Amino acid sequence: MPNPFMDHELNQELAKHGWKMFWSNREKRPYYWNKMTNESLWEMPVLKPQFDPLTDPLGITSNAPPPPPAMQLPVKRRASDEGVGSPAAKKMFIGPWDLDVPTNVVILERSPMNIPHPHPVVEAYRCNLCNKLRQCYYELCHARESVEAPKDSFNRWLVERKVVDTGTDPLLPSQCYPEISMSMYREIMNDIPIRLVRPKFTGDARKQLSRYAESAKKLIESRNASSESRKVVMWNVEDTFNWLRRTIGGSFDDFQDRLAHLRVSNRGIEWKPCSPNIFSNLDKKFNGSIWFVKCQHLLFWCEQCQPHLTETCKESVEGICLKIFHLSMDYAKKVKEKHLEILKEQGMPEPNYHSVVNTSRKVWCYPVQFSTPSPRLPAVDYLTDRDQVLLRFQRETFTINTLHLQKLEYLYRMSCFDDKKFEHFLTRVWMLLKRYSAFLGNSTTAHRSQMSLPAPVFECLNKAFGVTFECFASPFNCYFRQYCSAFPDIDSYFGSRGPVLDLKAVTGSFAVHPPYVEELMEACIDHFERLLAESMEPLSFIVFMPEHRDPAPQALLKLEASPFKRKQIVVPTFEHEYRHGYQHVLPRSEWSVKSPYETMIVWLQNNAGNTTWGPVDDRVEALLDAFRPGRERERDRVELPSPQRPPGGGGGPGGGVGGATPAQSVPEASSQVGQPSGQQQQKPQE
Repeated sequence: MPNPFMDHELNQELAKHGWKMFWSNREKRPYYWNKMTNESLWEMPVLKPQFDPLTDPLGITSNAPPPPPAMQLPVKRRASDEGVGSPAAKKMFIGPWDLDVPTNVVILERSPMNIPHPHPVVEAYRCNLCNKLRQCYYELCHARESVEAPKDSFNRWLVERKVVDTGTDPLLPSQCYPEISMSMYREIMNDIPIRLVRPKFTGDARKQLSRYAESAKKLIESRNASSESRKVVMWNVEDTFNWLRRTIGGSFDDFQDRLAHLRVSNRGIEWKPCSPNIFSNLDKKFNGSIWFVKCQHLLFWCEQCQPHLTETCKESVEGICLKIFHLSMDYAKKVKEKHLEILKEQGMPEPNYHSVVNTSRKVWCYPVQFSTPSPRLPAVDYLTDRDQVLLRFQRETFTINTLHLQKLEYLYRMSCFDDKKFEHFLTRVWMLLKRYSAFLGNSTTAHRSQMSLPAPVFECLNKAFGVTFECFASPFNCYFRQYCSAFPDIDSYFGSRGPVLDLKAVTGSFAVHPPYVEELMEACIDHFERLLAESMEPLSFIVFMPEHRDPAPQALLKLEASPFKRKQIVVPTFEHEYRHGYQHVLPRSEWSVKSPYETMIVWLQNNAGNTTWGPVDDRVEALLDAFRPGRERERDRVELPSPQRPPGGGGGPGGGVGGATPAQSVPEASSQVGQPSGQQQQKPQE
């Protein structure tokens, strides 16, 4: 810092308040700097009139003369070479995402949402009711069927119901047909009479077989089962116990095969004439896997336990599914009444829930909009704790990483049009955390539905295949600014384009990584095939799906048989990674998780999409290399900024891998694309 220049010329009052005079070598004139406030001025500062704030808060009796009416305020000094008061260099925002990728997705214009804006009081009420509904589901399974509720089945029920739900509540299902969820029904039935696991040792397999037989006996004796079911189950149970007493040195496979006999339904009880020598042929053919009783010229095929147990428990399990759905309907009604009550208190009208406008106008994809203004929102408490931020409202606190909060701030600035002053930003972040906390629950495995692809994979998808849009993401785990999510109301403030099943895409390249819910995956494949069949412009969907074959879900079989499939590859187990679903609260060192299952990648493209973004060998090899474990950590160590894109946008394959044909980032047909009407949302009511 330069030495003071002619301090004796300064007013004593100015020196008393921390002002000093210095000489600027660049401008060749003096300037003034305040050591207390770090403020620097070219002109001599003017002190404000001093008065006692207790006896004279307005300064009416102050003896200080008023400032001249035409006095010009001192001009702030620009930072000079001396470094006095110079601002710090602007730091580039670096994160494991690229929110500046321009979109190449064109959609049909949609009408705004006719639901009220989220409110923290209503959100807390809704999520508490959702947690209460989850607890009720656990208690019903334990009380009626004496089994623990299947892990994460309530989360899958919420997702599965939203495929057919036509209600207005964003979280709780309220208008579904059929009312009984077959997904929940199957999951409960699979755990009756006990939940089966893959045993590690032979002794565990023997104990599990014994427990299954004992539980089946207790269940059939305590229920109002038919005499035929009771007789068949008791016969199989006694036969199993006798077999266990006789079998001393049985192998692991022996116990597992015996358990499969009890569970798998065969042809039932069937009587038919046959010759005596058929028994030896059947024994060779089935290798003892089906038991039969020899009678004179008759064959008796024994029916196993599980079909009779299923028939006995069918009415009770259906009652659980109906009870949960009816409670959800009642809770959704209460939430709606609570919301309308708050709107009425603020003098706002009730939204028209059934107003829908269909249009065929093509526009660039844009965030979901509301048709009604936002009510006034209360503030939340904010506290910074090292690398995390704590948000508190009504004695409920949520934590989020500072890096992800900065990401949400950027998305909010780009997507929210009714809060330019960021007055409601922290409140809406708290509601976002509350919503996803209620949706995922307290399960240690619930994060799997929110796992995302690693950043190197997204970079390769964008560079090689022109991907600029995620069909399944959230504001926490999205890589691009354009994405679809589960909750369009609260996610829309942070760039969500709404549910993927409501997206009417005309052209673009998409990454599809759905949660493992069979009904949702099957509905998405049907939706993608309709879009591919209707569009003549380049359209591409790259689907990432778990390779489960025991048994293979219908969605997987439908994906493999799709007429739009261009290529299919499988990434082996533990040879690739995903990003943790709780990345917004975990330290960065715990974000990467090795995949415990194989991942199948399928390219669904129409002819124009295959010409523009086709899965040629070099591009596929680059994608597999990006999936390699450790690539995410290598990228973090380098701490590169957002990847460089060629001029004109990053959506096209012009900078592709392996001889990609240069193309525009947006197809030619999109030259007639316009901006959505009513892009600016209405301002909140003051």
